[in-house]
This record gives sequence, structure tokens and C-alpha cells, in this order.
Amino acid sequence: MATKKRKRKMFISVLPGEEVEVAVSEDGALQEYYVEMTHQAKTRGNIYKGKIHNVDPSLQAAFINYGAERNGFLQIDEVHPEYYLEEPNGERRGKYPPIQKVLKKGQEVLVQVVKEPTGNKGAFVTSYLSLPGRYFVLTPGREQKGISRKVEEEEERKRLKEIAAGVKLDEGIGVIVRTASIGQSKAALERDISYLKRLWKEVRARGTSVSTPNMIYQEPDLSARAVRDYLTDDVAEVWVDDKETAERVTEMAALVFPRRQGLVRLHPDTDHSMWERFSLRKQIDQLHGRDVTLPSGGRLVIDHTEALTAVDVNSGKIGGETNFKEMALKTNLEAAVEVANQLRLRDIGGQVVIDFIELKDRKHVAEVEKVMKAAMKNDRARHDVGKISRFGLMEIVRQRMGSSAMSVSTELCPCCHGSGTRRNLEWQALQTLRELYRLLRKGGGADAVIYRATPELAFYLLNHKRQRLRAMEEHYGKAIQILPE
Repeated sequence: MATKKRKRKMFISVLPGEEVEVAVSEDGALQEYYVEMTHQAKTRGNIYKGKIHNVDPSLQAAFINYGAERNGFLQIDEVHPEYYLEEPNGERRGKYPPIQKVLKKGQEVLVQVVKEPTGNKGAFVTSYLSLPGRYFVLTPGREQKGISRKVEEEEERKRLKEIAAGVKLDEGIGVIVRTASIGQSKAALERDISYLKRLWKEVRARGTSVSTPNMIYQEPDLSARAVRDYLTDDVAEVWVDDKETAERVTEMAALVFPRRQGLVRLHPDTDHSMWERFSLRKQIDQLHGRDVTLPSGGRLVIDHTEALTAVDVNSGKIGGETNFKEMALKTNLEAAVEVANQLRLRDIGGQVVIDFIELKDRKHVAEVEKVMKAAMKNDRARHDVGKISRFGLMEIVRQRMGSSAMSVSTELCPCCHGSGTRRNLEWQALQTLRELYRLLRKGGGADAVIYRATPELAFYLLNHKRQRLRAMEEHYGKAIQILPE
């Protein structure tokens, strides 16, 4: 039987001590992209020993001081019963007791970051801990033995279920079999579970010995996580542009694929970056844009708000087409595939609302929904795809995997403060004139009023409001000087 040809490539670019970028491409097209800056290293997956800062009965949540700038948010459904100070006496709100009855201020608790802090929101944390390995996820506090839903072949699920059932674990500890375990030998799987058991022993020991607040387990850096989580059997080559990182990645890859010699390769070219060599630079740069062009001429417009991400599907050049229905369907189908691609590449999490071009035919609507679900199937993140409403809107909820390229490399515009618009120069000029009137009326001994403005505003005032400025000078008998900042 012929070996399946591997088409995917992985790239790890490192600026020592500053930044790590990881990309995965297939046939030259960018499929996944992750970036991590050392000073903004992700905290998702880290385990901390924290202290309850306060308990909020109205939110049924506790705020945990675990050493970060903002306290973590711990909901009652993420509180493991081992932390209950007293067994609730039948008083419950649904499945869970009132949080104020079972937790108290100052109580110590081990928590793991589930969702990174964003904007003004602190991290979302849980006291149900998990430790991921290559093939398993260890789940202390939950005696479960599950298998990833992405393992679809029945025979393989049965084999892995038997192996998981035979794993010897301490009381109160469970495991989840990861997708990467497909086709792996029993010996390789047993090595991974042995490593995770040793790791949990170290974490537990550290959790009882360190002061509060403190980090007791840190997820590996992006280059190491890339090998653990993203290096699959269909990856033909792994290119690394830093020698030390390449050596470390080679060692890790050899543990995963011991028979594949030469899998990891060093990019030594000093004249061209790795992204330029493999024609990925333009594709990466496009991830920061608001617009994405579709093959048929339509485009996506992606806007981020505090509550959700809105994606507008624009028809572009199809507006004047005679067969509008067919062209609208074609554009929507292209949009469905590209939206799934952009959500993955930009690592957009939370609620996403897509405004498709209106479709009258229910068969066309169903076809777009089917393509959207199929396109999202390859996404590593947990997600839920809704149906298209009668207003042409589709909702998707997606788990954010980590720090996106946008979040770590952009900041709010100092002019518009993130609104996307700013006051025009005419409005700014009028506010300046108002302030000058106030200064002139105020009086004082100086012969001139000096006002500093941005170069753009200063130019506008001197060219478009010159007559008004002269009239003000004559009326108050003082000179007005507009100086650039």
C-alpha cells in the first residue's frame, strides 16, 4: 500500500528572548498561525495557587487573587466540591449550592486559567485541573476515562478505550485520550501517561509547599507546544530559523516520530526570512486587515466589539449580475469557507455573527449552513455553529485557543480610542476657536495667546480659519499664535 503523501509544513520562527511565531501551511496556503511574545506570554493552561479575594452572591462567582494584574473569575460550576468548606444542606440553585455557603474570603485554592484576560476582564479560571500530554490529558479530581470526539473510526475508538481502561491511576484521577493517539502503539501511550503521572505528583507537591499567590505549573512555550499539539503525521517538514530552538524541537520530534529522520530542518538563509522564502509573508500580513477578498470578487469585513465579532459578507461586483441568486449563493459559499479560515487563523473567540447575503431559496440556505459546518470541522477549537436566521444572520460560538496575532501585536488607536472613527478637522478647529475665545476673554498681561495643536490641525486652522483668527485678534487686540506640537 502506497504511503499517503504529506502536504503540510510547519514553520517555527524565533526572535530569541522576544517572540515565537508558528505557522502551518498546506500546498503553500496558510492554515494555522500562532504568535507569542515573551513579555506577553500566554497564561492559559497555567496552574496557580491563589486566594479568594471576595465572593459575589449575585454573580455566583468568586474572584481569585492568583498574582495577575486583575483577579481571576471563578464561577460556582467551576468550583470542585473538595473546596466546599461545608457540605450544603440541600440548599441548591439547580445543580450547585449557593457559592457564599461553600466558599469564603481568604480561602486558598488551586486554579487553572481557562480563558486569557481580555480588555478590562480578568482571566476565567477553574479549579478542575487538567494536564495535557502528547496523547492524553490527565484530569485530577475527575475519575473519567474519555476519548476525543474527533477519533471517529469505531475500531480505533475501541482499541484506545481498552488501553485507557487498563491505565492504572490514583483514586480521583481520570484521563482523556487525545486525537494524536490515533495509530500509536500501546508502549508510546503508556510512556505518555507515566510522564503525566510524574508531572501531577510534582504539581501537587509544589501546591502544598509554596506561598500564595504563586504559579505552580507553567505551560511550555509556543515552540514546544507546537510539537506537542500541532505536529501530526501529515506534516512533511518542520522548518526552524533559530539553531538552539531547532535542536530542541528535533529532540522533541524524535520522541514523537522516532523513525522520521530529517523531519526538522534549519533555515540558515540570512538574505531572506523564512516567511519570504516560503511565500507566507503576504498571507500573514493580511491577518491584520479588516477586509478579506473572496475569489468571486466579494469580500468579508471583520469588525471586533466588546461583546462579539461581526463579519459582513459583501457582494462586491455581483451587484449588477442578471442571475443574482446564483452569484449570491456562490459568494456566500466562498464566504463560509473563508470565515472558518479567518476564525482559525486570527484565533477569534467568543460569539461571532455573520451577515450573509440574503438568500430566498431555503435549499441555498441549507447548502451554506452545510458548507459552514464542514469548513469548521477541522478547527481545533471547540465551537458551535448555528443556523441562518430569517434575517440572514448566522451565530457561531468558538473557543479562543490562545493569544491571537491581533491581540499581541496591535493597540488602540490614540486618536479614535478604538472606535474606528475620530472627530473631523472642522469639528476640532471649532473646539480650538472656542478655547481661543475663552483665553482671549480671560485677558491677562501677555500680548499674545499661544495655542499648540497637532501639525495637521495647525495647518487646517491657518489655512481654513485664517479670517476668523484675524477678526478675533482685531477684536481683542492680541495676537494669536498657533504652534505645532
